[in-house]
Amino acid sequence: NKMDLVGYEAKEFDRIVEDFAAHAAELDLPGFTPIPVSALVGDNVVDRSAHMDWYEGPTLLEHLESVRVGGDPSGQPARFPVQYVIRHGERRHYAGQLASGSLRVGDRVTIHPSGGSSEIEAIDVLGEEVREAYAPQSLALRLADPLDVSRGDMITSGADAPALTRDVRAAVCHLADRPLRVGDRVLVRHTTRTVKAIVKDLTDGRGSHPDRATSGTPGAPGGQGASGVELSANDLGRITLRTAEPLALDDYARCRRTGAFILVDPADGATLTAGMVDLTEAGSPTWAPMT
Repeated sequence: NKMDLVGYEAKEFDRIVEDFAAHAAELDLPGFTPIPVSALVGDNVVDRSAHMDWYEGPTLLEHLESVRVGGDPSGQPARFPVQYVIRHGERRHYAGQLASGSLRVGDRVTIHPSGGSSEIEAIDVLGEEVREAYAPQSLALRLADPLDVSRGDMITSGADAPALTRDVRAAVCHLADRPLRVGDRVLVRHTTRTVKAIVKDLTDGRGSHPDRATSGTPGAPGGQGASGVELSANDLGRITLRTAEPLALDDYARCRRTGAFILVDPADGATLTAGMVDLTEAGSPTWAPMT
């Protein structure tokens, strides 16, 4: 943007693209489409710019109308976060949106974090019984067994289960004006589940050494760790959280709905940080293009 401030020079655009390409390579982004625009006067936003006849690519609107925005979630492992429990006499229906995959009547399912299992007895979509449902449909399902299932539980099917853990590693972007530091107590909102957590380790996006939980003083957001590593607004970094209760997680690069979370200030409910779960053994950030 703001190509008008550099006289619409092609060499300035090429310099910016080269710089961005270096950052994209570090984050393993599969590709990007650079478009020189001036939003002030509309150059290359909707119509092609007369000031930049050296540019032969699409306008911003042309690109947005044609770019692929992600894969089919119904082809991923079945993940059904329970949003609401509907009681009808002695029967219970579990309602929510199917985050990924598909569910069928007769499927054997597992409830996380309890580990209980049962079969799907019925599925309702828009008030009518169906044999099968696909992501991202909203539905209500009934299980054959009287299990204790609550809001925030995750129902899955098949052998490809999510990782059940209280130690969450993630690549994050800090969004709040108040900094994030080791020892901060936060709430983690993951799908329909909210749990308490504490920031154990923190590394900023410039590769500073982690600030260990033992070197900081736990407290509300705004506490200061001994090493001084913190994330300010718009900073990228890596984080390790210790949660009070286990979460059923997928790697963000594999399944975005169950691999994403936000951190919330327990004092006032303000959103602090957006996170992308990293389950890779190597511990390097797993960044996927945001679409």
